[in-house]
Amino acid sequence: MTTDKSRITILMADDDDDDFLLAKKALAQSKLLNNLVRVKDGEELLEYLRCGGDYTDRDIKDRPGVILLDLNMPRKDGREALREIKDDPELRDIPVVVFTTSKAEEDIYKSYKLGVNSFITKPVTFDNLIQVMQALGRYWFEIVELPSGGDAGHGGNGAKS
Repeated sequence: MTTDKSRITILMADDDDDDFLLAKKALAQSKLLNNLVRVKDGEELLEYLRCGGDYTDRDIKDRPGVILLDLNMPRKDGREALREIKDDPELRDIPVVVFTTSKAEEDIYKSYKLGVNSFITKPVTFDNLIQVMQALGRYWFEIVELPSGGDAGHGGNGAKS
């Protein structure tokens, strides 16, 4: 099947405004046309995914193709949100990439034990961030085959292979 993989939504869960703006700019500069949606904490992330709270009008079939998850957020941190996502049969198939400032071995180990698909430490420079976004784009939207719609729950988000 062919698909427009640029239609795949990237959901970024990050409370830092600057990190979000830099990621958005890096995506644009790396020529990735994917829709970047942001939530600011783990509670809002789960509301978005489950179409609750402010997201009751969102079509549950339009799920993100990948989640970029910061570990250190208010209300519910990334570790707690990751645990809930991977424990939920309706959400666990969504790829989650931890995208955080942490380099702690314990965070890396625990994230993989909880089922994260990848762990990336946020680059310090904007040029390195562009390189990371290009690599993420190539990997998740050109190389990897994501589950198609229907029972996998990816509906109309363009994540068909």
